[in-house]
Amino acid sequence: MIDVRPVTLEFNGVRLEPLEQGHAGGLRAAARDGELWKLRITSVPEPDNVAAYIATALEMRPARLAFAVLDAATGEILGTTSYHDIVPAIDRLEIGYTWYAKSRQRSHVNTSCKRMLLAHAFDTLGCAVVGLRTDNFNHASQAAIERLGAKKDGVLRHHGIRRDGTVRDTVMYSIVRGEWPEIRAHVDYLLQRPQAPRPC
Repeated sequence: MIDVRPVTLEFNGVRLEPLEQGHAGGLRAAARDGELWKLRITSVPEPDNVAAYIATALEMRPARLAFAVLDAATGEILGTTSYHDIVPAIDRLEIGYTWYAKSRQRSHVNTSCKRMLLAHAFDTLGCAVVGLRTDNFNHASQAAIERLGAKKDGVLRHHGIRRDGTVRDTVMYSIVRGEWPEIRAHVDYLLQRPQAPRPC
């Protein structure tokens, strides 16, 4: 039975710290970078709602363990991610509630975070399966999940409410324990490839 507790993880210049109200200022700045709360297919809080967003994440423990994502060298907060829907009885959890400042998207940050979270889930906690989910219209998120090597389980129709009140379908993915060694090697390969310069 997995025992998910707050932990700090660091890898490839990125640090994950258990989310707390002390991260609110940096998280507000990350949300403003690209005005991410205006995207209908994400759950990014408006800057004025960041404190409430953090409070909700903390109230969801032990079913959710939220992290602040930081630049390990500078301490700048880049975004947030979580373990959620934690089910110890069947050694299952999901990775989600993930968003980053626009300037850090399409960089090594997301892949590095997923590498840390997957390694901790499988190698330390002993998970049997790790799930990931996204909005059916969030094609960028689906592509990023599939790029990791996760398998698509299916689509849950009429599954959740978006911030604009419309109802979304949810695309479900998973990685099982036996797939992790190959996926770990694949993710490490992705991280070792030279980064193409991003357009200005």
